[in-house]
Amino acid sequence: MKPAEFVFKKKTTLQTEERSPLSKPSLAIPYATRAMSAASSDSAKIATASRRPFDPSLADPSRPSKLQRSSQSDISPADAEGGEEAGAESEAMAGARLYRAQRYLVAVEYDGTRFSGSQQQPNQRTVVGVLEEAFHKFIGQPVSIFCSSRTDAGVHALSNVCHVDVERISKRKPGEVLPPHDPEVVKCAVNHFLHKNEGDIMVTDVRCVAPDFHARYKALERTYHYRLLSGPERPSIFEKNSAWHIPEDLNIQAMKKACNILVGHHDFSSFRAFGCQAKSPVRTLDELTVTEVFPVMFFPSSLERSEMESPDGSLVYSRASSLMGSSGEGSDVSSTSGKSACENGQEFGKRLRHRCFVVTARAQSFLYHQVRLMVGLLKAVGIGDLTTADVERILDAKTMTAAPPMAPAYGLYLDNVKYDPIV
Repeated sequence: MKPAEFVFKKKTTLQTEERSPLSKPSLAIPYATRAMSAASSDSAKIATASRRPFDPSLADPSRPSKLQRSSQSDISPADAEGGEEAGAESEAMAGARLYRAQRYLVAVEYDGTRFSGSQQQPNQRTVVGVLEEAFHKFIGQPVSIFCSSRTDAGVHALSNVCHVDVERISKRKPGEVLPPHDPEVVKCAVNHFLHKNEGDIMVTDVRCVAPDFHARYKALERTYHYRLLSGPERPSIFEKNSAWHIPEDLNIQAMKKACNILVGHHDFSSFRAFGCQAKSPVRTLDELTVTEVFPVMFFPSSLERSEMESPDGSLVYSRASSLMGSSGEGSDVSSTSGKSACENGQEFGKRLRHRCFVVTARAQSFLYHQVRLMVGLLKAVGIGDLTTADVERILDAKTMTAAPPMAPAYGLYLDNVKYDPIV
């Protein structure tokens, strides 16, 4: 019996060895064959476990097997690449990125002379492009800037507002996220890099806002100013790119009457440039005024210094009233005339001053080139080319071809963008 038994076992062993290639399955082997091999392996493991001390955890039906956790229906792309733990880490990182960036509201002033407008343009120097470059140098990664108001090439801003999301990543440990920068740190650091550029743009204020705050769509009101210099002499080189020079005298009273016609809720199609993307030409103009002011480059003469300064050193506006009228309505006598400096008794080499007027327009939003087209109309009224009746006719025409040429860009200033007080 023993020899026969030996032969049977040996034969079985040989048959098993002939099937040994199944231990390395290939794609060409049928699935059923691989399943049988897996079942045989599981049987062997069970038989081995039966000879070991009993482990209660192995009999716990609530514990899912590894095969159940890694079934194809439950595998996410992240899990497939990096395993379950890597996938969970990737999801956590993705969730953190949604909340760890701080949104800042940034106010900037700039001289628009050397800018091709505010919006990003390929191969052009723009306000947004310069700001994004400065932020990139500061935090070491690219950002996207969103402006509240678009300004054309040559237009200046006393305060344009934008928002930007900044994620503070450690430079020593690239994967480590640090608390957001203090707004004052952002202001100083960005100004450092802006100063190294052309020095014609500067951040004036920074504050933290909610992640859903949008500089453009949350704006409640925008105010623009336009500067006009009236007088026969050419303006100073210091005023070359800061105001529109009008050689004729301006009738400020007629201009004020024209302003009153345009203020209110109207269809401003006559003051809407080609290419305007606004869905409707209807706007509510809350304010349109003309005010005579001192020129920005104002240096008082010896006589003016004695008349304008009180004994305690404070400024007295009596001289200002005699020049422009205490109510701001202007005077009949221009501070410049066709006479030479000698005829006027002025010192040799001293320039005659121009009269300076500021047109102020305020509304929640404006159409493309609306302010410059309205200033062009007011200038035509001021020099006598148009009457107040013509202003009504042009407004009712609802076509841009009815309006006179618009004012140049370099006299326009975005003064302020107003938001809810909670900002």
